[in-house]
Amino acid sequence: MFYSYSIALAVLSVLPSVLGHGYVSELTLSSTKYTGYLPFNDPYENPVPQRIIRKIPGDGPITDVNSADIQCNAKTGPAPIVAKVAAGSTVSLKWTTWPSDHLYIPLITYMARAPSDITKWSPGSAAVWFKVHHDGYNNGVWAVDKLIKNNGVYTFTIPASLKAGTYEQSYCHEIIALHSASSYPGAQSYPSCIQVEVTGSGTSTGPTSGLVSFPGAYAPSNPGITFNLWGRNYTIPGPAVWSG
Repeated sequence: MFYSYSIALAVLSVLPSVLGHGYVSELTLSSTKYTGYLPFNDPYENPVPQRIIRKIPGDGPITDVNSADIQCNAKTGPAPIVAKVAAGSTVSLKWTTWPSDHLYIPLITYMARAPSDITKWSPGSAAVWFKVHHDGYNNGVWAVDKLIKNNGVYTFTIPASLKAGTYEQSYCHEIIALHSASSYPGAQSYPSCIQVEVTGSGTSTGPTSGLVSFPGAYAPSNPGITFNLWGRNYTIPGPAVWSG
């Protein structure tokens, strides 16, 4: 049977509209580097570059958590190719420049198992996503502080127990900058979907509970979406992390 995990990288950031937006411009899977989908360059190349990230329309946000676009940024369909990464190894995502002030951001990563060829599959409204990583506000430090300190690079680990096979990993990786999150819609989402084949000796195909859909994982009233910044008692949205 052919399996695939989809890493949907949804970046929710609550930023004043005049501040910078962003997207994943480069990826490192284990030790292999890939160029991200470049919305201001790729559509104008001939031939159009083959990417592992599904097309995005630009660097602007999705502001409605109930929109289908919150899953992969736009309904453009799968990317043409897939990258390999071993279970238990790291994935690093290089983001374009974010402003260095007014950023109060957690980072969240989801994965979704595809039942067939990822280059022909879309999750749709199915509850197939499970969380594999999150980092919020701890001891006076926001996750985005680490992102900025690391020159815009976010790194997480593929669960080592994932079963070998062809996987599409959709990072629903959320950057929730909370500067304007006191009322909805304040969060801005910058999603991307990245297609990956996971290899290794793991035996698990993921959790049997705690699966969510996009849209559907969040509601406007969730404390991680609408949030009083000055309370600093932040609850990361979504289910518990599945570590395998």
